[in-house]
Amino acid sequence: MRRRATALFDFRPLAQFCRVARPRRQLPAVNPILYAIPVFFALIGIELLVAHRRRMQAYNFADAICSIGLGAMSQVSGIFSKLIMLGVYVAVYEHLRMLSLPVDSVAVWLSGLLLYDFLYYWHHRMGHEVGVLWAAHVVHHQSEEFNLSTALRQTSSGFLLGWIFYLPMAVLGYPPLLFVAVGLIDLLYQYWIHTEQIGKLGWFDRVFASPSNHRVHHGVNERYLDRNYGGILILWDRLFGTYADEDADEPVIYGTRSPLRRYDPIWSNLEVYAALARDSWRTRRWRDKLAVWWKPPGWQPADLAAANTKPAFDPYTRAKYAPRVARGVQVYAALQFALLMLIGADCLARAEQLPMACGLGYAAWTVASLAALCAWLEGARHALALDLARLMMALLVLGLSGSWFGADWSIALNATAAAALAVSVVAALVVARGSTRDRLPQASR
Repeated sequence: MRRRATALFDFRPLAQFCRVARPRRQLPAVNPILYAIPVFFALIGIELLVAHRRRMQAYNFADAICSIGLGAMSQVSGIFSKLIMLGVYVAVYEHLRMLSLPVDSVAVWLSGLLLYDFLYYWHHRMGHEVGVLWAAHVVHHQSEEFNLSTALRQTSSGFLLGWIFYLPMAVLGYPPLLFVAVGLIDLLYQYWIHTEQIGKLGWFDRVFASPSNHRVHHGVNERYLDRNYGGILILWDRLFGTYADEDADEPVIYGTRSPLRRYDPIWSNLEVYAALARDSWRTRRWRDKLAVWWKPPGWQPADLAAANTKPAFDPYTRAKYAPRVARGVQVYAALQFALLMLIGADCLARAEQLPMACGLGYAAWTVASLAALCAWLEGARHALALDLARLMMALLVLGLSGSWFGADWSIALNATAAAALAVSVVAALVVARGSTRDRLPQASR
């Protein structure tokens, strides 16, 4: 009897690596962010329409792709990194809690949300005042635009130290389910306040975080710097002296005072860590080697500061980072980005069900794909090589394992995925040739 083929090729040494087995217990519910993704993009569409009617340019194509990609990267990496934050919270809750608060009490939920927002204020504030915490948070501020895509621009390293700020909730006895839920509410609330299309809102601005208040927070102008940290309530800023009102006579200039000037999502997450490590290595005194991590962002020991004088910061003379992107690259990037968003959603939905090695491989491939896409957008010379490498790797995994990173697909669907990858390879070569031809006149001059 002939055996039915289940792979595109006759050999399958990777089959065990990505084989999906039926779980022996019920898996947790699907990541709720998956349900929010269509809403995010619908609101971006509305924002674009409103800006168009007002004859405003609300978006830079490449910057928006990068920002949304960083959000996808944060969610994909969070599949694994959240185990640290939740694991510590659960351990503290199980062994050190003072109370056992009921999860079915409205008062407990309201007080939990209020306490979380208070702790978030201090987490956010310290993220601007402590170097190593800024290294994680800086990702959210690197964009020089301010729109709903900026809201999605999130760090992938916040789990390293961010969990510390929320342990009081565990000690007080707020159940882990409630902690996760109120954290998600606090995060999702902040999405809509990342826009220039909504003006001041009167009394609302005095109580809650609002678009006007949050525009101030993203400003590098002297009067706006390090202000308005509140997640839901702006009352915390009024209480602790960090509030600033938006002034119509001084438009907000967005970004950071040490601009990244890159689209690379991996370097976006590592940039400040690398600078801190470099300063820690180069400075002479051991006390300063440690201090660079805990001092405010931009601080340097005396021996380094003397040799590294910088001109006074002037936000009004700084040009935005906006490398020219050829039309062919834009079309290719848009199509690949749409595919990557579907792949990212699939990764979020399935990664926890896969064997750890396969899940990590899927997440790493998704991140590499985002890096390749952003390399195209910044005109990097290695863009084609990186893109071809990730496409060929996917073809290799699909061919040798007979599945798309462990997905239980039919042969026809796997063949469709392989064809899409092959077409992408050809398209990348065509785009690279066209963009090279576009650069030739500039090179000859």
